Amino acid sequence: MKREPVYQSTNNYLRSSSTLTSPKLLGPLSTMALNLTGTCTCKNLQYIIKLDSADSARTSLCHCSSCKKAFGTNFGLTSKVPIESFKYSKGEPKLYKQENGVIREFCENCGSFTCEYGEQAADKFRYITYGTLDDPEKLPPKGEFFCKERSSWMPEIPDLFHKQKIKE
Repeated sequence: MKREPVYQSTNNYLRSSSTLTSPKLLGPLSTMALNLTGTCTCKNLQYIIKLDSADSARTSLCHCSSCKKAFGTNFGLTSKVPIESFKYSKGEPKLYKQENGVIREFCENCGSFTCEYGEQAADKFRYITYGTLDDPEKLPPKGEFFCKERSSWMPEIPDLFHKQKIKE
């Protein structure tokens, strides 16, 4: 009985029993089903994301003042996923609603926020905070928003889309 090789993703390459192959030779890995996990800092909140493919998500940087304040740095970095692909596997988040209608879910114990969404998208999407993903490299950034508000010392990231507003 001939055994088929088992492939594992390893930093943008697929590894079988004896070879290391670039995904460019095999076609886009973005069409493969993707299961991701993530946690808050203390791991009291844990979540699972099940995507049809990496194309089902959109990772982007946001330079708006709200994201700068929430992330405590010069931009926010989130991965937008369909609500049906996201669920908490451990713990229940606390919610904080900003004046602008953005809702952030966070851990009551350590304070890490795991996701955010606008009131109008509450039943459609979650924007997962990129740093809480256990393997964020599987969802590389596709774009930047509110680019006019980008810090003057931060260069534009090449090969991404660049928009001034989210609804643009």
